[in-house]
Amino acid sequence: QVQLVESGGGLVQAGGSLRLTCVVSGTIESISTVPLGWHRQTPGKQREFVALASAVDGNTYSGAVKGRFTITRDNAKSTVYLDMKNLKPEDTGVYYCVTSERGVSSWGQGTQVTVSS
Repeated sequence: QVQLVESGGGLVQAGGSLRLTCVVSGTIESISTVPLGWHRQTPGKQREFVALASAVDGNTYSGAVKGRFTITRDNAKSTVYLDMKNLKPEDTGVYYCVTSERGVSSWGQGTQVTVSS
């Protein structure tokens, strides 16, 4: 079983920054071989893709966050980060960390990010 624990959410003013952290533990054979990503669920919308740190193909971002958010991974610490800059009120939502191995996805419990205008 795989566990993902997010932290770092909070309340920030528009234009501000936050760093989200996700620590992965459990029965992953090798953290360096699995993708690590972030999704979010904003009010009134379905959960959506934010960013992905692939094990081999580099990083990918949604159009809504590209240029403002940066995803990085530290395999030695089994951790993935999401650095968010120039935050906007529409970035408000619950941010979830996700990974997958052998076709099975595992999600964290989420961390709330609130951006005030």
